[in-house]
Amino acid sequence: MTALNRVPSLMARAGTASALTLAAVGGSIVVPGLASDASAATMATKALKVAASKKGAPYRWGAVGPRRFDCSGLTLYSFKKAGKKLPRTAAQQYNRTHHISARSRKAGDLVFFHSGSSVYHVGIYAGHGRIWHAPKTGDVVRLQKIWTRSVWYGRVS
Repeated sequence: MTALNRVPSLMARAGTASALTLAAVGGSIVVPGLASDASAATMATKALKVAASKKGAPYRWGAVGPRRFDCSGLTLYSFKKAGKKLPRTAAQQYNRTHHISARSRKAGDLVFFHSGSSVYHVGIYAGHGRIWHAPKTGDVVRLQKIWTRSVWYGRVS
């Protein structure tokens, strides 16, 4: 591919990145076809910030906040504060997301931990292979490296 052939592709990527940057800082976007992508990015960014703000909150099975959480309770609470309603359990949340590849994951996407075909845990992707999550009884909401390859990714739209 010649340098001239790459220019449109680079311009398209720069335009998308600029639109997403504006969305992340609350700017207005009036670009056909990008508005829904930008609003999804804004929602995911807000949800990620909400989850991070709950750092240190104790885990409690069945809790949905605002002071205690289980894993899906944290994701439900975070996205609710960002303006999107999710179902209660990790498995139900997985079924409501747009499934994406690990290569396509972005900060704010959901990370679903599974054993075979059963989803048993969920967190919010924070970038660099890490998630915000409510791990287990006796633990607290925290940022942690993804510890297994048995994960699926989902994007809330």
